[in-house]
Amino acid sequence: MKIIAIAGSPRPAGNTNYLVDQALQKIATHGFEVEKIVLSRYRVAPCLGHEDCSSFPCCKQNDDAPWILDKFASADGIILSSPVYYYNMSAQMKAFIDRNYFLYRHGITLKASCAGLIVTAGSVGADQTVRALKRFVKASSDIADDKILTVTGLAHRLGEVKNNSTLVEAARDLGERMVKILTSVS
Repeated sequence: MKIIAIAGSPRPAGNTNYLVDQALQKIATHGFEVEKIVLSRYRVAPCLGHEDCSSFPCCKQNDDAPWILDKFASADGIILSSPVYYYNMSAQMKAFIDRNYFLYRHGITLKASCAGLIVTAGSVGADQTVRALKRFVKASSDIADDKILTVTGLAHRLGEVKNNSTLVEAARDLGERMVKILTSVS
């Protein structure tokens, strides 16, 4: 089984990515294959909104989105993560979600049977971000509500979550719960 994490933080060593790493490490201890794709390391251009997208055999844009989408669509479990920027997800995550329009227009739903959502905020906006990510998961998959797991927390400074044992343990628990869901499905 494979879990793909799509990391929407532009800071590879940031709080959100640290929590994703905690979840993935827990999952890997159970023998699952894990991969984290940090969107800021790749070129994922915004969707161009082609009216006839469904008529194209592949996206017209020449960037990294197609191979990322292929991995994402075929994963057994997914994790989406984002820090909160202006009361919602990062621009990197929004661009990735918008590029999923290609999958939608081609009738491709995600294979995943569970999802994890990890969101960190400096003060407010975590709830709005989780709702937006959950709407995307629901629109793109058949994942039941009780199989969409969330972890949210506050972090004001870079590296701050490392000292928040409750939040770190919540991220690890998310990984453990994903493993239980996936092993009960197979």
